[in-house]
Amino acid sequence: MNVFYEEEGSFKIGSVMTENPGSLQVEALHGKRSKIKSANVLLKFENPLAGFMEQAQSGADDIDVDFLWECCGEPEFGFEELAKDYFGHAPNPVEAASVAIRLHSAPMYFYRKGKGRYKAAPEDNLKAALAAQERKRIQAEKVAEYVEQIKAHKLPAEFGDKLDMLIYEPDKNTLEWKALDEASIETGMSHIKLLETCGAIASAHDYHFGAFLREHFPGGIAFPSHGSVVVPDDLPQADVDAFSIDDSTTTEIDDAFSILALENGNTRVGIHIAAPSLGILPGSELDAIALQRLSTVYMPGNKITMLPEPAIEPFSLLAGHWRPALSLYLEVAPDFSIVDNQSRVEMVKIAENLRHDTLEPHFNEETLTEHSGHEYWERLSSLHQLAESLEKARGKYDPNRLPQVDYNFYVEDGKVRITERKRGSPMDKLVAELMIYANAHWGGLLAQNGIPGIYRAQTGGKVFMTTEAEPHQGLGVAQYAWSTSPLRRAVDLINQRQMIALLQGTEPAYAKGNEALTTAMRDFDFAYNIYNDFQQRMERYWCLQYLIQENVQEVNATVWRENLVRLDGIPYMTKVHSLPELAAGERVRLKVEKVDPLMMDLYCKFQGKIEV
Repeated sequence: MNVFYEEEGSFKIGSVMTENPGSLQVEALHGKRSKIKSANVLLKFENPLAGFMEQAQSGADDIDVDFLWECCGEPEFGFEELAKDYFGHAPNPVEAASVAIRLHSAPMYFYRKGKGRYKAAPEDNLKAALAAQERKRIQAEKVAEYVEQIKAHKLPAEFGDKLDMLIYEPDKNTLEWKALDEASIETGMSHIKLLETCGAIASAHDYHFGAFLREHFPGGIAFPSHGSVVVPDDLPQADVDAFSIDDSTTTEIDDAFSILALENGNTRVGIHIAAPSLGILPGSELDAIALQRLSTVYMPGNKITMLPEPAIEPFSLLAGHWRPALSLYLEVAPDFSIVDNQSRVEMVKIAENLRHDTLEPHFNEETLTEHSGHEYWERLSSLHQLAESLEKARGKYDPNRLPQVDYNFYVEDGKVRITERKRGSPMDKLVAELMIYANAHWGGLLAQNGIPGIYRAQTGGKVFMTTEAEPHQGLGVAQYAWSTSPLRRAVDLINQRQMIALLQGTEPAYAKGNEALTTAMRDFDFAYNIYNDFQQRMERYWCLQYLIQENVQEVNATVWRENLVRLDGIPYMTKVHSLPELAAGERVRLKVEKVDPLMMDLYCKFQGKIEV
């Protein structure tokens, strides 16, 4: 005796070897023996096993499923019952098996109700299921068509209005994404690289910039409507001619300096900080903008300012204009010790905006000891000596320290120029030391008078933001409250408000324990780190663009650690997997094999050591 049975969703046949209560031992045509449950047996027959399933499958293929469905009534039925109605006679085993196989293959037409038992799908359900099946078939054909176009590096026309979704926020339920994913699997290329080959990503720069904007500026970078800025006109005018020192690309000029000889032989040095807090009031529309953006976002060749231009221009310390400022005056003795200081809110006349590129040739390490002929040389030299004195007072002066290199990026018409500048150069030290002093001094004044502020502290090597006046060990100061870039950083704007309230004897905008102050601090810290990461990412992008632009084939580099190297001439570090085991500091020559600004990848091959 042979049996036709169901196992794991498929039909099988076998010859019965032994029969036990509830189970059978069967042998398949190819000799394999299995134990099956008696309940799984659908038919017992005497026909030879050979050819049985082939005949049954062939018979099932010949059955018109629509006609078979029409033969059914509403009640449940067994496959043998339906086979009798379909064939018009008691079915033989092959015919009965054919009907069972056909029923099993058409789940939209027939709902399973148990082993060998079914129920015909209601007409409305069947129509809906068939329509859905047809839609899936058409969709599958469309996906296959898309896949072939993508593999041929052609962008399907239907992808036009879906590119933003595909590039930045894929919807895996769309046909476009399914096609892109299938093409990615078949070609071994990433989704983004495939889209690039199809011309969907015209600019790697715009792709990276767009990703940043989508996440952090989803509403775009245009400023919402805001009220006009009122610049105070009742401030006393300072008797100084101030000058600033900035990069040529700087438009938000926050700080300037003045220097004046006193009759007692001392010198009065003025540190003048733009005072936008006098026109941007707490709770105003501009205040909301500053607290939403929190900082200017910098990147080579571009920036997203914290404040709109109408709020920057009246306060930026532009040459030839009087500007409101928070000034810190230092009375400096001939030995460059500070014997007195005074803070004021006043109008300051800006005489000159000095720029790094034109100033540096006249004011650098080589020109410190001899007048270079620059009209500001004497003032700059005096301020530099004060800066060195302040650095020594902080315990950070080290004449033997090897200078670190900073890099400036200049992008014009898609071309990038990368220049080196030694960190700690006379220009840098002059500005940095006076800013550190002002931030530390004003932070101390706030703390002494019980007025809360936002501080940047460092203890145990960890840098953090706090509303408490805690030491900054890295800078060597008792406290450090960012206050000198109020046009570019929200915390500086907040601290400036607090400082001006102290000087003018008014109620500070933020009282002790004010939750808004803590919230602003946390939001700023989060945003500032994100913006810094983005700036570094875009600098890496422009480094790669530079290698392409200059058609660089070989580069020299310094081993940093293991297989990580730092390239010469640009601020870029990369892994070189072919690098042999070398000590940190070893110099190597590398072959540039592939530069991919879109994926931010640089592939280099070790060429040899450079003997120093």
